[in-house]
Amino acid sequence: MEEAGGGGTKLRRSLHVWDILFIGIGAIIGAGIFVLAGVAAALHAGPAVILSFVVAGIACGFAALCYAEFASMIPVSGSAYTYSYSTLGELVAWIIGWDLILEYAVGSIAVSIGWSGYLVQLLAAGGIHLPAAISASPFAVSGAIINLPAMLIVLLLTGLLVAGTKESAGINTALVAVKVLVIIIIVVVGFSFVDPKNYEPFMPFGLGGIFGGAAIVFFAYIGFDAASTTAEEAKNPQRDLPIGIIGSLIFSTALYIMAAVVLTGMAPYNELNQPAPFAYAFSKYQVTWATAVVSAGAIAGITSVLLVGLLAQPRIFFSLSRDGLLPRSIAEVHPRFRTPYKSTIITGVAVAVCAAFLPIGVAAELTNIGTLFAFFLVSVGIILLRKKRPDLHRPFRVPLVPWVPAAGAIMCLLLMFSLPPVTWFRFIGWLGIGLIIYANYGYKRSRILRKRQDEAAAAVDVSADEGT
Repeated sequence: MEEAGGGGTKLRRSLHVWDILFIGIGAIIGAGIFVLAGVAAALHAGPAVILSFVVAGIACGFAALCYAEFASMIPVSGSAYTYSYSTLGELVAWIIGWDLILEYAVGSIAVSIGWSGYLVQLLAAGGIHLPAAISASPFAVSGAIINLPAMLIVLLLTGLLVAGTKESAGINTALVAVKVLVIIIIVVVGFSFVDPKNYEPFMPFGLGGIFGGAAIVFFAYIGFDAASTTAEEAKNPQRDLPIGIIGSLIFSTALYIMAAVVLTGMAPYNELNQPAPFAYAFSKYQVTWATAVVSAGAIAGITSVLLVGLLAQPRIFFSLSRDGLLPRSIAEVHPRFRTPYKSTIITGVAVAVCAAFLPIGVAAELTNIGTLFAFFLVSVGIILLRKKRPDLHRPFRVPLVPWVPAAGAIMCLLLMFSLPPVTWFRFIGWLGIGLIIYANYGYKRSRILRKRQDEAAAAVDVSADEGT
């Protein structure tokens, strides 16, 4: 592997299978389940939001199998970008790498703003009131100047990630344990308040409502692919990455379905369009302590999602720069910590600045469609690579190819087309900006182009020698 600068570009292999599994769970279970289940039930699916979680989970399941095959076969940092590079070519790989910024960097901006909001609520419950001037976006709240909590949490986690991936994974594991425990408490306690009448009518918005709800709650599943970005830091990537990717998705889906069953059974679906639907549902039964438990679980959940997002995005930049599509100095690894410190710092500072000033809606709009597009391309990539290189060693194999990856690609497209047209326009605009950057920088400096130039120069030298 090429070296770049004093630190080189080789990452330290320090992650065991449990670290990778908890990174996946940490990235998946976050504010999505604490917020989006209520919105999807009230506005899209009704009690059938339970099936929306099933549909979204199945769509992610197909994609997860494809990610697992690629990750076991190509255990290199970069996730879908690296897989697309090897199967669909450099241009498509650049598009998917640029697209993954929507999932990780832009998603981290939205998550950090949400973290700030929950912190403000929790402090207020304890009698501490942060002024809006330092705790909100100036574009969202009158009189606000800067969202200081959002900025500070990003900078804190960025420093932690620079210091070491293994240490960050340990903190993530602790946060995951807290939020999983909170969801289990919610399910167990809430089940005693379930009223079967609240499940009627079960599908008030029909089949379209289920898919519309699935497109919304899909955000709650984003993150299982973050485990694949740690491929170069896994001790046994061929075995551990498939376990981490698929295991984290199965575990999270089971929790989501149980939580949705309890939520829609505790309160009528048309009352659940709430910022904190679980807290609202418990308040109907005067279970006041549940609000504090939900808030604590939400903060733990959001912190781990933010931590994993800030871990994953620098590894996309790392891979892009190592291939020459971004400045190669970005790929330098810290000589002591063996982490991609330059890409981590760039990501952290950019996310912190945006989180300090942007409203959450602007940051969150593009995340779902960007992730669905990444899943679509990975599913297509499995089919193409099976045809192009059937001889490659595959420690993990997707069953029933091409049917399983084709089903994943189709379900991703269905969910993409369930999103509003304005989301498509913004997505296309984002990809347009990426193509301009590629045409004016990446294409001229890419590893593939340099290889072709070297081959052409060698051919010229050979011709000149033969002519003399």
